[in-house]
Amino acid sequence: MRITVVGTGYVGLVSGVCYAKLGHDVMCVDKDPGKIRILNEGGVPIYEPGLRELIAEVRQAGSLSFGTDLPNAVRRSELIILAVGTPPLPNGEANLAYIDHAALEVAEAMNDRKIIAVKSTVPVGTNERLAGLMRSRSAVAFDSISLPEFLREGSAIHDTLHPDRIIIGADSEEAASKMLELHKPLTDRIIVTDIRSAEMIKYASNAFLATKISFINEIANICEKVGADVSQVAEGMGCDRRIGPSFLQAGIGYGGSCFPKDTNALIQIAGHVNYEFKLLRSVVEVNQDQRFSVIRKLNAIFGGELEGLNVAVWGLAFKPNTDDVRDTPALEIIGRLLDAGAKVRAYDPVALDNFRTLLGREGVTWCGDAMEAAQGTDALCLLTDWPEFAGVDLSRLQAAMARPVLIDGRNVFQEKELLGTGFVYYSVGRPSLNKGVKQPMPALQF
Repeated sequence: MRITVVGTGYVGLVSGVCYAKLGHDVMCVDKDPGKIRILNEGGVPIYEPGLRELIAEVRQAGSLSFGTDLPNAVRRSELIILAVGTPPLPNGEANLAYIDHAALEVAEAMNDRKIIAVKSTVPVGTNERLAGLMRSRSAVAFDSISLPEFLREGSAIHDTLHPDRIIIGADSEEAASKMLELHKPLTDRIIVTDIRSAEMIKYASNAFLATKISFINEIANICEKVGADVSQVAEGMGCDRRIGPSFLQAGIGYGGSCFPKDTNALIQIAGHVNYEFKLLRSVVEVNQDQRFSVIRKLNAIFGGELEGLNVAVWGLAFKPNTDDVRDTPALEIIGRLLDAGAKVRAYDPVALDNFRTLLGREGVTWCGDAMEAAQGTDALCLLTDWPEFAGVDLSRLQAAMARPVLIDGRNVFQEKELLGTGFVYYSVGRPSLNKGVKQPMPALQF
């Protein structure tokens, strides 16, 4: 099948490359000539494990090309996939200006019947509205498809080629059949729904996963007060098949381009139909507060006085194996540290340049490796669970620091690794591992 993918962000680029891997003739187009130049020169504008190598493989096979000429790409293709960004507006709603513009450009270029598939995350009813916009610009018939994505940054290629399920929202049996044929090599778990239900499945899925994260973080906070270990609690919960073990890792909360955007957008969608989504509002509130548990623990250790403190920060991306810093917890945590007068030394294996641009303020020393960041500091805050942090020699780390204070925001270290060290150690929801400053356990009353 000849396919055009509009947009070369995480979703569009990975999707286009994976369709090419399946043997389809794919052209990825983008309005940004800089991105296309990087791709045509063999580079990749985003960090995603394995992506550079896969692009080189499918380009050599002749099944993938990049360009900026959208009209030409549309005319040559049977399937047009819209994968442009829908970033949040200040009120939390999805900004649909980019996808509106892309849909209108596609409509003006159509020369015969096409399938128009929306892979961008969009509010319920957007596909229908886009179809109306397109019909206002073109008399050429087309079929609308909702094709939500469920890939995770850091494992996007695996998630695309080995999906848990494929969701196809369609109002045409013929178009649905073509989409079924396209995706059969990936999985036999393909669900065909109406278009609005497919749009809702994406939001509902992300909202539920965000709820699991906020729930386990609330449990972790209670564990710290009653003396239980959240890692053991999560293991016990996860053995229940009705619950499952995924997304039960306590920490400093979620970030990135999906969960924050999609939870807030779903709250707005509910509000537009006069429904208050109280549960999801609480999920967002819990997540926002959870990232500041790092600051609260530093305040407990240093008596509330952070001015002049030298603090190392390990991890700036919102999760490991990505350079994405959108809504990363590190942004607000470092902001609070700087506001309190602390001096910050920061390191991330791949996201440092992106984060430096995002932060846009002075007061941070940007370091080339983890030990450089920790050198001479009074405390270290681990905010992203990159594998290299888990493998660090804690004795060497302790020797590098002026004061061995370690706030483990991702529960990377275990008790056996801490034995024999002098760290004042705080993690999330594991009070038995805390070393140094002790908070008395309250008496339990029944």
